[in-house]
Amino acid sequence: MTEFDPTEHTVDELDDHLENVDDEAVLQTILEAEQAGQDRKTAREAVHRRLEAIGAVDDDREGVEEGTETEGEYEETREDVGDEAEGKEPEEADTEEDTAEADAEDEMDDTGEADVEEDDGLSHPTRDKRHVRALADGHYEDMWVFCETQGGELLEVAKEMLGKARELMDGFAEEHGVSASEASGGSEDRSSSGDEERVVAFLMGDDCEGLAEECIAHGADVAVYHDDPRLERFLHKPYTEIASHMARGEGTVESTDWREYDKPRYVLFPATNNGRDLSAKVQAELDSGLASDCSDLFIQEEEVSNPVKTGEPGVKKTFEKVLHMKRPDFSGFEYSTILCLDNPGREFHPQGASIIPGSFEPIEPDPDREGLVIEHDMHLEDDWFRVEITEYDQLEAGIDLTGHEVIVCLGRGIADDPTEGMELGLDLVDAFADAELGITRGIVTSSYQFEGHVEEYAKEERQIGETGQVVAPELYVAAGVSGAVQHKVGMDESDTIIAINTDTDARIRDFSDYFVEGDLFSVLPQLTDAVESGEVELEAIADGSGDGGDD
Repeated sequence: MTEFDPTEHTVDELDDHLENVDDEAVLQTILEAEQAGQDRKTAREAVHRRLEAIGAVDDDREGVEEGTETEGEYEETREDVGDEAEGKEPEEADTEEDTAEADAEDEMDDTGEADVEEDDGLSHPTRDKRHVRALADGHYEDMWVFCETQGGELLEVAKEMLGKARELMDGFAEEHGVSASEASGGSEDRSSSGDEERVVAFLMGDDCEGLAEECIAHGADVAVYHDDPRLERFLHKPYTEIASHMARGEGTVESTDWREYDKPRYVLFPATNNGRDLSAKVQAELDSGLASDCSDLFIQEEEVSNPVKTGEPGVKKTFEKVLHMKRPDFSGFEYSTILCLDNPGREFHPQGASIIPGSFEPIEPDPDREGLVIEHDMHLEDDWFRVEITEYDQLEAGIDLTGHEVIVCLGRGIADDPTEGMELGLDLVDAFADAELGITRGIVTSSYQFEGHVEEYAKEERQIGETGQVVAPELYVAAGVSGAVQHKVGMDESDTIIAINTDTDARIRDFSDYFVEGDLFSVLPQLTDAVESGEVELEAIADGSGDGGDD
């Protein structure tokens, strides 16, 4: 074999070369050359993985630190979709007979006797598991938005996401123009047709063509829909299969000739119960990642030095057209920005996110707006509909706290007189033109006794927070609310937050615009009178930063 110098190649190229090396002496020579040259930890790990694969290495792995195994580029992920993208047939993979033979060898103990325990197929669920490779040098365009429907109507969050997608792609056009440029991760973007990238709505249901046309009015350039009476209600299997089929551009010429790319560049889902389920399943099917429960999005280039993404330690690489997906972290007090970046030789698309309802404002619908409405064509397997809903009861509509200009939220501060505290909160709600009452989980789980005329307002359907509703009103009044992180997640996007609390060290003070030190039983009536009279003196309310005096 011709002498191979690993220092002249990237780790990814080294991996490719090692797959064809079965000679221990040759592998040791390559390892020694690497140690004498660049001495890259990731390169040494690649050689040792190959030595292990041919059974020529013991537990004492020279040059590889214990516990330093990394992820991403350095996993053994050489097969699958990369081959499929080049049109190779699946017979290149191991046959069932090969796999069975390998499993049988693995089950031999040190004496050479096979384990008599019957293999249930689950004993080694991750043996030889490899990632499915994404398309090599794939071609990606457009921002896709899953528009969830319910009762024959678009959910409000679908309109919100379409509005944000419209804003992002209009900015995308201004930034990147219509010329061909490098795609995310530095691979060549072959979208040189001169067309601007579009907002694509996709949806499915029973008799949903009209809803697809409504998506155009709310900002989409293209709306792709699949109509089938069996899709009236959300079902995991068919919805996942249809969405993935749409995204890959599969189907008849009539339903796919509007696009010339492999997969969407970006995709948005609603962070609803159904949207969360679908987003995870579809992104897994498309071999990409997902940032869940996001509240803000923007697109810009990003320079990174992570060797998993660049291919080499100490090398910086600029990724273009990166969707930055902001979400509240687990503390509720900080935000994390999630990026879906490619690995060398592996492209993660679509860059995907699920969006918290209420995070964005929908645009004003334009019924005269023009766009493409495409009926998607796909055969739906009967087996996907094994679960059939034969009978159901429709519950009364719950309380929707989103979309109001003002939210008055009550917390455990009403404990001294729960009924009166609830009444005072309702009085303030009535003083505003568009307001609603919310509560914290502390009230939901308490043993407070409410008189009948206000008891209905203490139900879980009004809860605001991580396990309740997420709201973003223009004004949020938190009375007797301590500010637990779970509650903060549900209201932190409010434009203006006023907190009323007797405890000046209450956590809610840290993220309020105004803080009133006082008992809600005396402050709320004053605030109600001020709103009704139109004479609200914010100067009397302390700044939440603690710099001003308390009222």
